[in-house]
Amino acid sequence: MRSPNQLVYSRARVSNRFALFPLEGYPASRLPNWDKTEARVLAAPVLGANFVQYLLNTQTGGGTHHKADGRIETFIYVLSGEAQLSLTDGASRKLTAGGFALVPPTAGFDLKMLQPGELLTLRKAYEPAAGIEMFKPVLGNEAEIPAPPWMENPNTRLQTLIPDDLLYDLAINIFAFDPGHGLPYVETHVMEHGLYILQGRGMYYLEDSWMEVEKNDFIWMGPYCPQSYYATGPTPTRYIYYKNVNREIAL
Repeated sequence: MRSPNQLVYSRARVSNRFALFPLEGYPASRLPNWDKTEARVLAAPVLGANFVQYLLNTQTGGGTHHKADGRIETFIYVLSGEAQLSLTDGASRKLTAGGFALVPPTAGFDLKMLQPGELLTLRKAYEPAAGIEMFKPVLGNEAEIPAPPWMENPNTRLQTLIPDDLLYDLAINIFAFDPGHGLPYVETHVMEHGLYILQGRGMYYLEDSWMEVEKNDFIWMGPYCPQSYYATGPTPTRYIYYKNVNREIAL
């Protein structure tokens, strides 16, 4: 929040190909199915995204009851706090910081916060494919996921939260870059991204410009938006990102 004698300025950028949102000035609202929760809608179809992503600030005892609808899959990642997640198939897990779950559209779930905290959630329409069976729920914590060097660079590491398998129509990974390291090229591809910066700061290349980014920023990248990243600052950068994969392109 800026004082009354300061100029109003924002790093927020919105275009047809990408959007960058710092949390400063981002208003909170509420969702009917989430109790004791402030919600910030980070990405939505009105922006151009083919998914919805929320940042949820939920009090102790708050949470949600979600019924399976056969269409929407849900990903949950715990930024802080502690939650109890129970699925209709009987699976249950306490999720602490770094905990995550991918719930198929055929399963319902209950989530209750045992300690207040923040959650990232992503919802998208599941894309079936001939000969591919419905996936089972995925429950875990990033601390359990290996972080091998990416492209043989020990200063760049990639954690694959969702198994790299045709069962899944999405990928959700965590990239880590030591200061002075980044992506070795400008990517341009059909997949879109929802990206949340967990730690650090750096420079993100979006469409045709380099932009400063830092912890708690959110970036949406549409299909074929040129993109790259370079970590600056005194600490490594870590960000979690979604992309749609493993399916034929609809015509």
